[in-house]
Amino acid sequence: MANFYAAYRAKIKHADQLLQKKGVVGVGVGYKNPKQPKQGACVIIYAETASAVSTSSVPTAVSTTVQGKVVQVPIRTIVSGKVKVFYDAKAKVAPYTDRIRPVPGGYSVGYPSLPGSPGASGTGGLIAINYPARTQYYVCSNNHVLNRNNSADYTETIQPGAADSGQATTDEIGRLDRFIPLQKTGDNYLDAATCIPLDNRLLSPTYATVGVIPGHLLTYRVGEVFKKVGRTTGAVTGTVESVHTDFTVNYGDYGGLGVIQFRDQSVILGATPTSLPGDSGSIWLRSSDNYAAAVNYAGFEDGLRSISYPFNWFSQLFDVRVAQPNLGAGDIKGIRMKSYSYTRPLTKKQISKLRSVLAQKATEITNYPF
Repeated sequence: MANFYAAYRAKIKHADQLLQKKGVVGVGVGYKNPKQPKQGACVIIYAETASAVSTSSVPTAVSTTVQGKVVQVPIRTIVSGKVKVFYDAKAKVAPYTDRIRPVPGGYSVGYPSLPGSPGASGTGGLIAINYPARTQYYVCSNNHVLNRNNSADYTETIQPGAADSGQATTDEIGRLDRFIPLQKTGDNYLDAATCIPLDNRLLSPTYATVGVIPGHLLTYRVGEVFKKVGRTTGAVTGTVESVHTDFTVNYGDYGGLGVIQFRDQSVILGATPTSLPGDSGSIWLRSSDNYAAAVNYAGFEDGLRSISYPFNWFSQLFDVRVAQPNLGAGDIKGIRMKSYSYTRPLTKKQISKLRSVLAQKATEITNYPF
């Protein structure tokens, strides 16, 4: 029986090779049998189709070395369909596509249409506050929801988003403030951006259906139960299926990116769709205590699986906490766990490479080299 450390070591060793196999889109770490956790851990492979597994000769196990001993780690293959980044929102779920003031977490946001450039609708995941200063509220969401082209160009934020009849002239609540550039080559970890409002009073430091969020989690583990509100799927629940999962994600023509690589992502599985067009940017809470856990940005064709990353990473890179009323800030819950069944905070080395970029104000000249 393999433990999570052995499974993680095996994933690190074999992920790049496995991702090169036709039809394999993700490689992560989870339970060999979620209904029987005592059977230990495994490497999880996400494949587009059942035939892709057989034609690509995906093995049933891979080996790694732990403390000088060779360990065989079983492989569990999940036929998940293709990975999709959802920014072409069409379906609507009331009331989360409505115009609302002040704006809480969980509702439609985006940027407006321009001649020759369609707008976007995603989800404003939650309201954050700068920390430790605690003077400014922000909307937390994805880069591809708040940023027109993965650049530092000025992009206004509207609520609701363009697919929900939002207009620049009447529905602007702020603008793109900071974002983590998505890299065409190399490793990506977050699809993340913030909106700075025209006025703090335009934002409500609450979350739809929940109210005030107490804070965010430092880490979370495989098997935990989450919930979230998204623009399209509304209020849903899911269970963490895998962590430390590497994916190839197709962004199409957005920012000229095409297919790019993400590392150490999480997959949350729902009994009903949890990640459909318009849900990008929605933020998972732990069901037991409402602490913010993970940021959704992509999914699979059937929408049942959400691809997300820890909200703690967002907090680390943007220096924000979950906002509370009267410019209050939520706490961080938990300690770093040794078990690799848990997510891990970003290291100092990773933080040094993952810089946030300040976007232009409307009157500034773009000079950021994309």
